[in-house]
Amino acid sequence: MSNATLKDLAKVVRSKNAGPFEITFDVVFDDDDVYRRVKDSGALDEMKLVRLYDVSPEDVVACMFFDPARAFKLTLRRRWAQGSVGERDTFGAQQHAPLLDIRIP
Repeated sequence: MSNATLKDLAKVVRSKNAGPFEITFDVVFDDDDVYRRVKDSGALDEMKLVRLYDVSPEDVVACMFFDPARAFKLTLRRRWAQGSVGERDTFGAQQHAPLLDIRIP
């Protein structure tokens, strides 16, 4: 599948609460070759994700691949504290959508 999207290749793409001040994103693969393809593509580069989520590089807590789990993790500081006035997704469960359409060469 050439130039597929992340949603086509990953087994799991999710976001979730990581405490009152952070949100984390997990992308998990069930195939070694697909995992390596995504990792080697550079499509999940920290600066690309900073632009995608319109945050500053200082807001990135973690941006890493974890080979033993065939997974990628991104953790960002929340714009607002969890449950505070103006906070729109207390569980952080709806924030992964922008990752789904990332193209993987």
